[in-house]
Amino acid sequence: MLIYWPRVNFQNWILSTSHLTWPDYLILAVLVAFMIALGNLLGGEKNTQDFFLARRRIPGWVACLSFVAAEVSALTIISVPATAYMENWEYAQFFIGSTLARFTIAYLFIPAFYAYNCTTIYEFLKHRFGASTQYTGTVFFFITRLLGSGVRLTAASLAVSVLLGWHILPAIVIFTVIGIAYTIHGGIRSVVWTGLFQATIFILGGVVAIGYLLLHIQGGWTGFLHVAGAAGKLKVWDLGPPLHDPQFFKAFLSDPNLIWMALLNGYFGSMAAFGTDHELMQRLLTVETRRESQKSMVWTTLWSGLVLGIYLMIGACIYVFYAQNPGLPLPQKLDAIFPHFVNNVMPVGLRGILLSAIVMAGVHSPLASLTASFVTDIYRPLIKKDGTESHYMTVSRISVGLFAVLLAVLAYLFSFFHKILWLAFKIGGVTFGSLLGVFLLGLMTTRKSNRANVLGMISMGLLNAVLLTLSEMHIFQIGWTWLVLIGTAGTFGIGYVLGPLFD
Repeated sequence: MLIYWPRVNFQNWILSTSHLTWPDYLILAVLVAFMIALGNLLGGEKNTQDFFLARRRIPGWVACLSFVAAEVSALTIISVPATAYMENWEYAQFFIGSTLARFTIAYLFIPAFYAYNCTTIYEFLKHRFGASTQYTGTVFFFITRLLGSGVRLTAASLAVSVLLGWHILPAIVIFTVIGIAYTIHGGIRSVVWTGLFQATIFILGGVVAIGYLLLHIQGGWTGFLHVAGAAGKLKVWDLGPPLHDPQFFKAFLSDPNLIWMALLNGYFGSMAAFGTDHELMQRLLTVETRRESQKSMVWTTLWSGLVLGIYLMIGACIYVFYAQNPGLPLPQKLDAIFPHFVNNVMPVGLRGILLSAIVMAGVHSPLASLTASFVTDIYRPLIKKDGTESHYMTVSRISVGLFAVLLAVLAYLFSFFHKILWLAFKIGGVTFGSLLGVFLLGLMTTRKSNRANVLGMISMGLLNAVLLTLSEMHIFQIGWTWLVLIGTAGTFGIGYVLGPLFD
C-alpha cells in the first residue's frame, strides 16, 4: 500500500512579501555578525567554572544590563506594544511590585547564594535542605524555563516572520542557530556581554520608533495625548468595582489587572521569576562580590522601567497612528502589530534598525543557564561524579545543542496561541509558586525539611495546573495572578508544617 504525503512547498516559507530593502538587511547582518563575533571573541573557556560563572569577573554594570536584556527579551519588545495597543497601560502596575521584589532579592536572596558559593542557585537548596529538594527545584526550573523561553522564542520568530514575509518556522531555525553560535563556545561570558549589546540596540531602537511615530501623528505630542487619552489607552490604574459592589469579589478573584492583584503579583511573581530562575540570577552571580551583585540587581529597576515605558509608549502611539489612518491594513494577529507597523510604514534604514532591535531582543538564549543547571545539579551528582573537566565541558556543549532543538520545537507549538504575553505569565504561574515557596522557607526560617518540600512543590504545581485548566475552560474563574500566591503559600506551609514529621 502506497502512502502519499501532501506536497509541501518549502519555497513559500521564505517567499518574501516584506518591504525591507538591502540597506535594512545590511544593518541587520552587520549587527548580528558583530554579536556572534563578540560572543566567540570572549569565549574559549577551558572548564565549567569559566563556562558557568565566567570566574566571577564580569563588571557589575555589564551584568545589570545583561539581566535587563534577559528579563525583557522579544516578549516585551513585541507583546508589550501589542498589549498597549489592544488594551492600555495597566500592565505598568505590575512594575511597582516588581521594583519592591528586586530590593528583596538583592538583600535576602543574593547574600545566601554568595555565602554558599553557588554555581547554580539550586545548590542553595541542597545546602539548606538536602539533595531531594535540589533535584526537584531543578526539574521545576527546567519546566518553567523551557516553556517560558519557548514562548519568548515564539514572540521573536513571529515578529521576524512578519517583517521578512516568511513562515514562522524558518525564523525559529535562524534564532536557534544564532543562539547556539554564541553560546556553545563562550558560555555565560558570551551570553552576558552579548546581552549588554542586545540591551543597547533595543533601547535605542525603541527611542527611534517613538520619535518617528510622534513626527507622523497628526498634532504631534498634543494629538497623541488627545486621541490616546480619549480611547482610554493611557489608563494605568484599575481600582476595580468598589468594595460594596456585588461584582467586587468576582473581580478580585478573576481580574489580573486589578491594582491590588497586580501589585501582589508584581511582587511575588517578580521575586519568583528573578530570584528562583537561574536564567536571570546566573548573570548576577558572574560579578566578583556579593555587594556588586546587589548593586547590579537594584540598578535593574531603573533600566527595566525605562524599557517598559518605551514599549508601552510605542503601543499607544501605534494605536493613535492607525486611528488617524483608518484606511491602512492591520495584521491578522494583533500580537504582531509592532513588526507589522515597522514593515509597512517605517522608511528604509529605520526599518533595519527596528528589525535589528527585535532580533537583538529575540536572541534570548537560556541555553547557558539550562546547561549549567543540568550539568551541575543533575549530570555531575547523579550520572557521572568522577568525570574530568574536559568531559563536563563536552557534555555542556552537547547540552547546549539539545536544549536549543527542544526550545525550537516548543516555540513552533506555541505559535498557534494568541495573546502571547499573558500565556508566558500563565505558564510561570503554575510552577513559580512552588519554587518561591521553598526558597523563602530556606531563606526566612531555620526549619529542616526535605521530603516535605518535594511533596509541597509537586502538589502545589499540580493544583495550580488544575486551577489554570479550569479557569481557561471557564469552569472556575480565577485570575492567573493567584497561582503564584497559592503555590508560594502552599509550598511554604507544607514544608514548614510537615518538615519535622517527614524528615
